[in-house]
Amino acid sequence: QVQLVESGGGLVQAGGSLRLSCAASGSIFSINVMGWYRQGPGKQRELVAGITSGGSTNYADSAKGRFTISRDNAKNTVYLEMNSLKPEDTAVYYCHADVLLRRITAYQEYWGRGTQVTVSS
Repeated sequence: QVQLVESGGGLVQAGGSLRLSCAASGSIFSINVMGWYRQGPGKQRELVAGITSGGSTNYADSAKGRFTISRDNAKNTVYLEMNSLKPEDTAVYYCHADVLLRRITAYQEYWGRGTQVTVSS
C-alpha cells in the first residue's frame, strides 16, 4: 500500500520558523493533490495548504504570506515552510495525498500520522 511520513516538527519561539516534509512511499503510480492539515487543541482539523501535481497552490487565510507549500514529484515529497510562527499555529500537522496506485485507476486518499508543532510565546 502507501505510507506518508511527516518530519520537521518541533518547539520554536514565536516569530521563528520550521520546515515540514512528508514523503510518500509504496505502490504509487502518481499523486494528484498533496496538502497539509492541522488540528490544534480543541479545534477541528483544517486545511493549511494544498498543491496539485501541476504546482497550483492554495492556502488558508491564516497561512497566507507566512507559509509556503512546495513539492518534489520525483521524490513524492511535499514540504511546508512556516515563517513568523505564532502561538496559535500550535497543532499536530498532518500530510494528506490523493494517490493513484499502480493497478487501480482511481485516486485513493492517504493520511500521515502527524508531526507536532509547538510555538511558545
